[in-house]
Amino acid sequence: MSEESTQDTPPDHLSVNPRSPHFDGEKLQRGVGIRFKDRVRTDIEEYCVSEGWVRVQAGKTVDRKGNPLTIKLNGPVEAWYEDLGDNPPVIKAD
Repeated sequence: MSEESTQDTPPDHLSVNPRSPHFDGEKLQRGVGIRFKDRVRTDIEEYCVSEGWVRVQAGKTVDRKGNPLTIKLNGPVEAWYEDLGDNPPVIKAD
C-alpha cells in the first residue's frame, strides 16, 4: 500500500473509548463510516475489520464504574473516512 492510500483508509481496529489502546482521536475527528452486515451503522463503539466484529452498546446498561456495557457482534465489517466524499476508499477483509 502506498502512503497516500493508507492515509485515505481508516485503521483496521479503532475504538471510541479514550481508555482503549485502539483509540485515536485524530482519526475519529475525520469521521469514520462503518458498514456492518451490509447496513451502515452509527452506534459502533469499536470495530476490527480483519477479525470481522464490532462492539455496540447494550441498551442503556452500564457497569459499576459507569461505563456502557457492550456486546460483540460478528460479521463482515467495512470502514471508510466520511470526509473523502461520495466514493471514498473502503477497507474491508479479503
